[in-house]
Amino acid sequence: MPSSTTEVAVIGAGPYGLAAAAHLRGKGLSTTVIGQPMEFWEQQMPKGMLLRSAWYACDISDPAGSFRLDDFRNSSQEQFAAPVPLDSFVRYGHWFQRQIVPDLDRRRVERIDKNGAFRLHMNDGATLTATHVVVAAGISHFANRPAEFSSLPRQLASHSSEHRDLARFKGQRVLVIGGGQSAFEGAALLKENGAAVELVMRAPEVRWLHGSVQIRTQLGFMRRLLYPPTDVGPPGLNQLIARPHLFRLLPRALQTKWAYRAIRPAAATWLRHRMDGVRITTGRHVTHAGTRGDVAEIELDDGSRREVDHVMLATGYKVDVSRYEFLSPELLGRLKIDQGYPRLSLGLESSIEGLHFMGAPAARSFGPLVRFVSGTGYSARAMSDAIFRRVRS
Repeated sequence: MPSSTTEVAVIGAGPYGLAAAAHLRGKGLSTTVIGQPMEFWEQQMPKGMLLRSAWYACDISDPAGSFRLDDFRNSSQEQFAAPVPLDSFVRYGHWFQRQIVPDLDRRRVERIDKNGAFRLHMNDGATLTATHVVVAAGISHFANRPAEFSSLPRQLASHSSEHRDLARFKGQRVLVIGGGQSAFEGAALLKENGAAVELVMRAPEVRWLHGSVQIRTQLGFMRRLLYPPTDVGPPGLNQLIARPHLFRLLPRALQTKWAYRAIRPAAATWLRHRMDGVRITTGRHVTHAGTRGDVAEIELDDGSRREVDHVMLATGYKVDVSRYEFLSPELLGRLKIDQGYPRLSLGLESSIEGLHFMGAPAARSFGPLVRFVSGTGYSARAMSDAIFRRVRS
Protein backbone atom coordinates (compact mmCIF):
# COMPACT_ATOMS: atom_id res chain seq x y z
CA MET A 1 0.00 0.00 0.00
CA PRO A 2 1.19 3.58 -0.62
CA SER A 3 3.12 5.59 1.94
CA SER A 4 2.98 9.36 2.38
CA THR A 5 4.74 11.94 4.54
CA THR A 6 3.79 15.04 6.49
CA GLU A 7 5.46 17.32 9.01
CA VAL A 8 2.63 16.96 11.55
CA ALA A 9 -0.07 14.31 11.85
CA VAL A 10 -3.07 15.25 14.00
CA ILE A 11 -5.18 12.36 15.26
CA GLY A 12 -8.75 13.51 15.90
CA ALA A 13 -11.09 15.97 14.19
CA GLY A 14 -13.05 17.33 17.12
CA PRO A 15 -12.58 20.88 18.47
CA TYR A 16 -9.00 20.25 19.60
CA GLY A 17 -7.89 18.50 16.42
CA LEU A 18 -9.45 21.21 14.26
CA ALA A 19 -7.90 24.01 16.34
CA ALA A 20 -4.52 22.26 16.13
CA ALA A 21 -4.81 22.15 12.33
CA ALA A 22 -5.79 25.81 12.14
CA HIS A 23 -2.74 26.96 14.10
CA LEU A 24 -0.27 24.55 12.51
CA ARG A 25 -1.36 25.42 8.98
CA GLY A 26 -1.39 29.07 9.95
CA LYS A 27 2.36 28.72 10.51
CA GLY A 28 2.84 27.06 7.14
CA LEU A 29 3.46 23.58 8.52
CA SER A 30 2.48 20.56 6.44
CA THR A 31 -0.37 19.06 8.47
CA THR A 32 -2.52 15.98 7.97
CA VAL A 33 -5.63 15.64 10.13
CA ILE A 34 -7.05 12.14 10.54
CA GLY A 35 -10.51 11.31 11.86
CA GLN A 36 -14.23 11.83 11.51
CA PRO A 37 -15.26 15.46 12.11
CA MET A 38 -17.00 16.08 15.46
CA GLU A 39 -17.53 12.33 15.82
CA PHE A 40 -17.87 12.16 19.61
CA TRP A 41 -20.14 15.20 19.79
CA GLU A 42 -22.33 13.90 16.98
CA GLN A 43 -22.59 10.25 17.98
CA GLN A 44 -22.09 10.03 21.74
CA MET A 45 -23.99 12.99 23.15
CA PRO A 46 -27.78 12.95 23.48
CA LYS A 47 -30.16 14.64 21.08
CA GLY A 48 -31.62 17.78 22.60
CA MET A 49 -28.57 18.54 24.73
CA LEU A 50 -27.57 22.15 25.38
CA LEU A 51 -23.98 23.21 26.07
CA ARG A 52 -23.33 24.47 29.58
CA SER A 53 -20.47 26.74 28.48
CA ALA A 54 -21.18 30.39 27.78
CA TRP A 55 -21.52 31.45 24.15
CA TYR A 56 -18.09 33.10 23.97
CA ALA A 57 -16.47 29.95 25.45
CA CYS A 58 -17.71 27.76 22.58
CA ASP A 59 -15.39 29.20 19.92
CA ILE A 60 -12.94 26.76 18.34
CA SER A 61 -9.65 28.64 18.10
CA ASP A 62 -8.00 29.74 14.87
CA PRO A 63 -5.04 32.16 14.60
CA ALA A 64 -7.00 35.11 13.20
CA GLY A 65 -10.20 34.54 15.14
CA SER A 66 -12.11 34.39 11.85
CA PHE A 67 -14.12 31.23 12.46
CA ARG A 68 -15.97 31.87 15.70
CA LEU A 69 -19.44 30.68 16.60
CA ASP A 70 -20.71 34.16 15.73
CA ASP A 71 -19.18 33.88 12.26
CA PHE A 72 -20.85 30.53 11.69
CA ARG A 73 -24.24 31.80 12.80
CA ASN A 74 -23.94 34.87 10.57
CA SER A 75 -22.75 32.94 7.52
CA SER A 76 -25.30 30.15 7.88
CA GLN A 77 -28.14 32.42 9.02
CA GLU A 78 -29.07 29.81 11.60
CA GLN A 79 -31.25 31.10 14.41
CA PHE A 80 -29.95 29.88 17.76
CA ALA A 81 -28.74 31.45 20.99
CA ALA A 82 -27.23 30.50 24.33
CA PRO A 83 -27.33 27.96 25.78
CA VAL A 84 -25.94 26.61 22.54
CA PRO A 85 -27.83 23.57 21.20
CA LEU A 86 -25.65 20.52 20.63
CA ASP A 87 -26.78 20.08 17.03
CA SER A 88 -25.92 23.70 16.22
CA PHE A 89 -22.46 23.29 17.78
CA VAL A 90 -21.90 20.12 15.74
CA ARG A 91 -22.82 21.97 12.55
CA TYR A 92 -20.44 24.75 13.59
CA GLY A 93 -17.66 22.16 13.95
CA HIS A 94 -18.36 20.76 10.48
CA TRP A 95 -18.36 24.31 9.05
CA PHE A 96 -15.03 25.04 10.78
CA GLN A 97 -13.60 21.81 9.36
CA ARG A 98 -14.64 22.69 5.81
CA GLN A 99 -12.89 26.06 6.10
CA ILE A 100 -9.69 24.83 7.74
CA VAL A 101 -9.31 21.16 6.78
CA PRO A 102 -11.18 20.56 3.51
CA ASP A 103 -8.73 17.72 2.86
CA LEU A 104 -9.56 15.84 6.06
CA ASP A 105 -8.31 12.24 6.04
CA ARG A 106 -11.25 10.14 7.26
CA ARG A 107 -9.33 6.92 7.67
CA ARG A 108 -8.55 5.39 11.06
CA VAL A 109 -5.12 5.09 12.63
CA GLU A 110 -4.60 1.54 13.83
CA ARG A 111 -1.07 1.81 15.23
CA ILE A 112 1.70 4.34 15.71
CA ASP A 113 5.31 3.37 16.19
CA LYS A 114 8.53 5.38 16.13
CA ASN A 115 11.91 4.64 14.67
CA GLY A 116 13.34 8.10 14.15
CA ALA A 117 10.19 9.51 12.59
CA PHE A 118 6.68 8.41 13.54
CA ARG A 119 5.02 5.81 11.37
CA LEU A 120 1.22 5.71 11.36
CA HIS A 121 -0.39 2.53 10.10
CA MET A 122 -3.84 3.18 8.63
CA ASN A 123 -6.86 0.90 8.49
CA ASP A 124 -6.55 0.54 4.70
CA GLY A 125 -3.00 -0.81 4.97
CA ALA A 126 -1.28 2.44 3.96
CA THR A 127 1.27 4.23 6.13
CA LEU A 128 1.92 7.87 6.94
CA THR A 129 5.30 9.14 8.12
CA ALA A 130 5.37 12.24 10.33
CA THR A 131 7.99 14.22 12.23
CA HIS A 132 5.45 15.17 14.91
CA VAL A 133 2.20 13.58 16.07
CA VAL A 134 -0.54 15.46 17.92
CA VAL A 135 -3.00 13.23 19.73
CA ALA A 136 -6.35 15.02 19.95
CA ALA A 137 -8.45 11.87 20.06
CA GLY A 138 -10.95 13.00 22.69
CA ILE A 139 -12.42 11.19 25.68
CA SER A 140 -14.56 8.45 24.17
CA HIS A 141 -11.97 5.86 25.25
CA PHE A 142 -12.15 7.01 28.88
CA ALA A 143 -15.80 6.45 29.89
CA ASN A 144 -15.83 5.64 33.61
CA ARG A 145 -17.92 2.61 34.60
CA PRO A 146 -17.63 2.24 38.42
CA ALA A 147 -16.75 -1.23 39.71
CA GLU A 148 -19.99 -1.65 41.68
CA PHE A 149 -21.86 -1.94 38.38
CA SER A 150 -19.55 -4.55 36.85
CA SER A 151 -22.04 -7.37 37.47
CA LEU A 152 -24.74 -5.69 35.41
CA PRO A 153 -24.94 -6.55 31.70
CA ARG A 154 -24.82 -3.74 29.14
CA GLN A 155 -28.53 -3.96 28.46
CA LEU A 156 -29.19 -3.03 32.10
CA ALA A 157 -26.39 -0.52 32.78
CA SER A 158 -24.66 1.76 30.31
CA HIS A 159 -22.54 4.89 30.31
CA SER A 160 -24.28 8.11 29.30
CA SER A 161 -21.93 8.42 26.30
CA GLU A 162 -23.37 5.23 24.78
CA HIS A 163 -26.65 6.86 23.82
CA ARG A 164 -27.54 9.37 21.15
CA ASP A 165 -31.34 8.97 21.19
CA LEU A 166 -32.92 8.64 24.64
CA ALA A 167 -36.38 8.02 23.18
CA ARG A 168 -35.64 4.28 23.41
CA PHE A 169 -36.23 4.52 27.18
CA LYS A 170 -39.84 5.70 26.86
CA GLY A 171 -42.00 3.96 29.47
CA GLN A 172 -39.00 2.54 31.35
CA ARG A 173 -37.80 3.10 34.91
CA VAL A 174 -34.31 4.60 34.69
CA LEU A 175 -31.91 5.27 37.55
CA VAL A 176 -29.33 7.97 36.73
CA ILE A 177 -26.07 7.90 38.71
CA GLY A 178 -24.12 11.15 39.01
CA GLY A 179 -24.28 14.73 40.22
CA GLY A 180 -22.91 16.78 37.34
CA GLN A 181 -24.25 18.43 34.22
CA SER A 182 -24.45 15.22 32.19
CA ALA A 183 -26.41 13.48 34.95
CA PHE A 184 -28.95 16.27 35.35
CA GLU A 185 -29.34 16.95 31.65
CA GLY A 186 -29.56 13.24 30.94
CA ALA A 187 -32.26 12.87 33.61
CA ALA A 188 -34.21 15.81 32.19
CA LEU A 189 -34.01 14.45 28.64
CA LEU A 190 -35.03 10.97 29.78
CA LYS A 191 -38.09 12.41 31.55
CA GLU A 192 -38.97 14.48 28.49
CA ASN A 193 -38.72 11.31 26.41
CA GLY A 194 -41.28 9.54 28.62
CA ALA A 195 -39.12 7.64 31.13
CA ALA A 196 -39.74 7.47 34.89
CA VAL A 197 -36.47 8.82 36.30
CA GLU A 198 -34.65 8.97 39.62
CA LEU A 199 -31.22 10.59 40.01
CA VAL A 200 -28.89 9.39 42.78
CA MET A 201 -25.85 11.46 43.76
CA ARG A 202 -23.20 11.31 46.48
CA ALA A 203 -23.16 15.02 47.29
CA PRO A 204 -25.49 16.10 50.11
CA GLU A 205 -27.12 18.77 47.98
CA VAL A 206 -27.47 19.85 44.37
CA ARG A 207 -25.04 22.54 43.24
CA TRP A 208 -26.64 24.86 40.70
CA LEU A 209 -24.46 27.09 38.54
CA HIS A 210 -26.31 30.37 38.40
CA GLY A 211 -26.01 32.36 35.21
CA SER A 212 -23.89 35.52 35.38
CA VAL A 213 -24.66 37.19 32.04
CA GLN A 214 -26.55 40.05 33.68
CA ILE A 215 -23.82 40.55 36.29
CA ARG A 216 -21.14 40.66 33.60
CA THR A 217 -23.11 43.24 31.63
CA GLN A 218 -23.43 45.44 34.69
CA LEU A 219 -19.70 45.24 35.42
CA GLY A 220 -18.76 47.07 32.23
CA PHE A 221 -14.99 47.44 31.75
CA MET A 222 -14.42 45.56 35.04
CA ARG A 223 -15.84 42.42 33.47
CA ARG A 224 -12.50 41.27 32.04
CA LEU A 225 -10.87 41.47 35.46
CA LEU A 226 -13.37 39.04 36.95
CA TYR A 227 -14.39 36.92 33.96
CA PRO A 228 -11.80 35.85 31.38
CA PRO A 229 -13.26 34.56 28.10
CA THR A 230 -12.39 30.97 29.02
CA ASP A 231 -15.40 30.65 31.40
CA VAL A 232 -13.87 27.94 33.63
CA GLY A 233 -13.87 28.33 37.41
CA PRO A 234 -15.24 30.89 39.89
CA PRO A 235 -14.11 34.57 39.91
CA GLY A 236 -10.51 34.90 41.01
CA LEU A 237 -9.56 31.29 40.43
CA ASN A 238 -10.75 31.54 36.81
CA GLN A 239 -7.95 34.01 36.05
CA LEU A 240 -5.31 31.48 37.08
CA ILE A 241 -7.00 28.61 35.27
CA ALA A 242 -7.09 30.77 32.12
CA ARG A 243 -3.27 30.77 32.24
CA PRO A 244 -2.21 27.11 32.14
CA HIS A 245 1.48 28.00 31.86
CA LEU A 246 1.17 29.50 35.37
CA PHE A 247 -1.23 26.89 36.78
CA ARG A 248 1.30 24.14 36.01
CA LEU A 249 3.87 25.82 38.28
CA LEU A 250 1.73 25.37 41.40
CA PRO A 251 2.49 22.57 43.87
CA ARG A 252 0.65 19.38 42.89
CA ALA A 253 -1.56 19.41 46.01
CA LEU A 254 -2.73 22.94 45.22
CA GLN A 255 -3.32 22.09 41.56
CA THR A 256 -5.51 19.15 42.55
CA LYS A 257 -7.47 21.18 45.09
CA TRP A 258 -8.12 24.12 42.80
CA ALA A 259 -8.85 21.98 39.76
CA TYR A 260 -11.60 20.21 41.68
CA ARG A 261 -12.88 23.54 42.98
CA ALA A 262 -13.16 24.78 39.39
CA ILE A 263 -14.96 21.79 37.87
CA ARG A 264 -16.66 20.02 40.77
CA PRO A 265 -20.01 18.40 39.86
CA ALA A 266 -22.71 20.99 39.23
CA ALA A 267 -25.61 21.67 36.88
CA ALA A 268 -26.63 24.77 34.97
CA THR A 269 -29.48 26.63 36.62
CA TRP A 270 -31.50 26.60 33.40
CA LEU A 271 -31.98 22.87 33.96
CA ARG A 272 -33.75 23.40 37.27
CA HIS A 273 -37.31 23.70 35.99
CA ARG A 274 -36.78 20.76 33.64
CA MET A 275 -36.12 18.50 36.64
CA ASP A 276 -39.75 18.75 37.77
CA GLY A 277 -41.02 15.19 37.95
CA VAL A 278 -37.53 13.71 38.46
CA ARG A 279 -36.87 12.23 41.90
CA ILE A 280 -33.50 13.44 43.21
CA THR A 281 -31.84 11.43 45.99
CA THR A 282 -28.85 13.22 47.51
CA GLY A 283 -26.13 12.04 49.87
CA ARG A 284 -26.37 8.42 48.78
CA HIS A 285 -24.30 5.95 46.78
CA VAL A 286 -24.79 2.46 45.39
CA THR A 287 -23.41 -0.39 47.50
CA HIS A 288 -24.68 -3.32 45.43
CA ALA A 289 -26.04 -3.87 41.94
CA GLY A 290 -27.54 -7.15 40.82
CA THR A 291 -30.19 -8.57 38.55
CA ARG A 292 -33.56 -10.23 38.97
CA GLY A 293 -34.84 -11.52 35.71
CA ASP A 294 -34.64 -8.72 33.19
CA VAL A 295 -34.45 -5.84 35.69
CA ALA A 296 -31.65 -4.34 37.78
CA GLU A 297 -31.82 -4.44 41.59
CA ILE A 298 -29.90 -1.60 43.20
CA GLU A 299 -29.12 -1.16 46.89
CA LEU A 300 -28.05 2.20 48.36
CA ASP A 301 -25.90 2.81 51.43
CA ASP A 302 -28.97 3.55 53.57
CA GLY A 303 -30.29 0.05 52.89
CA SER A 304 -33.03 1.19 50.52
CA ARG A 305 -33.53 -0.69 47.27
CA ARG A 306 -34.53 0.19 43.74
CA GLU A 307 -35.81 -2.04 40.97
CA VAL A 308 -35.32 -0.42 37.57
CA ASP A 309 -35.26 -1.27 33.89
CA HIS A 310 -31.96 0.51 33.28
CA VAL A 311 -29.12 2.28 35.09
CA MET A 312 -27.61 5.27 33.30
CA LEU A 313 -24.05 5.95 34.46
CA ALA A 314 -23.38 9.66 34.15
CA THR A 315 -20.14 9.02 35.99
CA GLY A 316 -17.77 11.00 33.83
CA TYR A 317 -14.45 10.01 32.32
CA LYS A 318 -11.18 8.73 33.74
CA VAL A 319 -8.20 9.53 31.56
CA ASP A 320 -5.92 6.60 30.79
CA VAL A 321 -3.95 7.07 27.59
CA SER A 322 -3.06 3.38 27.51
CA ARG A 323 -6.64 2.93 26.27
CA TYR A 324 -5.72 4.61 23.01
CA GLU A 325 -5.41 1.44 20.95
CA PHE A 326 -3.31 3.19 18.30
CA LEU A 327 -0.37 3.77 20.68
CA SER A 328 1.94 0.80 20.21
CA PRO A 329 3.23 -1.11 23.27
CA GLU A 330 6.69 0.23 22.44
CA LEU A 331 5.47 3.83 22.60
CA LEU A 332 3.49 3.24 25.78
CA GLY A 333 6.55 1.66 27.36
CA ARG A 334 8.54 4.84 26.72
CA LEU A 335 5.79 7.25 27.69
CA LYS A 336 6.00 8.75 31.19
CA ILE A 337 2.49 8.50 32.64
CA ASP A 338 1.10 9.84 35.91
CA GLN A 339 -2.23 8.35 37.02
CA GLY A 340 -3.21 7.71 33.41
CA TYR A 341 -2.13 11.15 32.17
CA PRO A 342 0.99 11.71 30.06
CA ARG A 343 3.54 14.01 31.65
CA LEU A 344 3.76 17.02 29.37
CA SER A 345 6.23 19.86 29.04
CA LEU A 346 5.59 23.30 27.55
CA GLY A 347 4.20 22.84 24.08
CA LEU A 348 2.12 19.92 25.39
CA GLU A 349 4.96 17.58 24.43
CA SER A 350 5.25 14.20 26.11
CA SER A 351 8.39 12.40 27.25
CA ILE A 352 8.64 11.06 23.68
CA GLU A 353 10.09 13.80 21.52
CA GLY A 354 7.60 14.98 18.91
CA LEU A 355 4.53 13.34 20.51
CA HIS A 356 2.02 15.89 21.81
CA PHE A 357 -1.32 15.46 23.60
CA MET A 358 -4.27 17.87 23.56
CA GLY A 359 -7.59 17.91 25.39
CA ALA A 360 -8.33 16.01 28.60
CA PRO A 361 -5.02 14.04 28.62
CA ALA A 362 -3.21 17.38 29.08
CA ALA A 363 -5.24 18.35 32.16
CA ARG A 364 -2.89 16.95 34.81
CA SER A 365 -0.05 19.03 33.39
CA PHE A 366 -1.95 22.21 32.47
CA GLY A 367 -5.11 22.30 34.57
CA PRO A 368 -8.84 22.06 33.90
CA LEU A 369 -9.02 24.65 31.11
CA VAL A 370 -7.75 22.14 28.55
CA ARG A 371 -10.78 19.90 29.17
CA PHE A 372 -13.08 22.48 27.57
CA VAL A 373 -13.55 23.97 24.10
CA SER A 374 -12.34 27.32 25.44
CA GLY A 375 -8.96 25.67 26.07
CA THR A 376 -8.36 25.13 22.35
CA GLY A 377 -6.81 28.61 22.10
CA TYR A 378 -4.04 28.13 24.65
CA SER A 379 -3.39 24.51 23.67
CA ALA A 380 -3.21 25.03 19.91
CA ARG A 381 -0.98 28.11 20.22
CA ALA A 382 1.42 26.49 22.69
CA MET A 383 1.66 23.28 20.70
CA SER A 384 2.04 24.91 17.27
CA ASP A 385 4.63 27.40 18.55
CA ALA A 386 6.72 24.55 19.98
CA ILE A 387 6.53 22.45 16.82
CA PHE A 388 7.26 25.44 14.56
CA ARG A 389 10.41 26.27 16.55
CA ARG A 390 11.55 22.64 16.36
CA VAL A 391 10.82 22.15 12.66
CA ARG A 392 12.24 25.48 11.51
CA SER A 393 15.29 25.56 13.77
